Amino acid sequence: TFSAVIDMVVYQSLVSSCVVLIGLFASGEWKTLTSEMESYRLGKVSYVMTLASAAISMQVYTIGAVGLIFESSSVFSNTISAVGLPIVPVVAVIVFNDEMDASKIFSIILAIWGFLSFVYQHYLDEKKLKSCHKNLFQEEDSRA
Repeated sequence: TFSAVIDMVVYQSLVSSCVVLIGLFASGEWKTLTSEMESYRLGKVSYVMTLASAAISMQVYTIGAVGLIFESSSVFSNTISAVGLPIVPVVAVIVFNDEMDASKIFSIILAIWGFLSFVYQHYLDEKKLKSCHKNLFQEEDSRA
């Protein structure tokens, strides 16, 4: 049900938020948050809006991924997620005028490699399944 989807998203977000907050306070980085916000070159409002929009977009993504699992299948949800991985660094370069450095290029290559591996494994599984079905039908025909 839709409420089960929302429950999954809420619990997952609650656990991840607690883990992040524990890490923030355990490392002592919470002391530098004010200076980080003040030194943000676009201003305090832009800093808060960037954090808020990142949090909201992550929630929308999580609801979408769990909704895809609920409506279709986990394989389809994982496929959509894998297709989106190489797009993120490119969008960051375009939207935020970020540099396309070696780490972004490497992450794009790894994401594409992961997606192609996923597709190839799906192809192999499908080929094996068809082979098994073909052999099964041939055995049934030979008995008749």
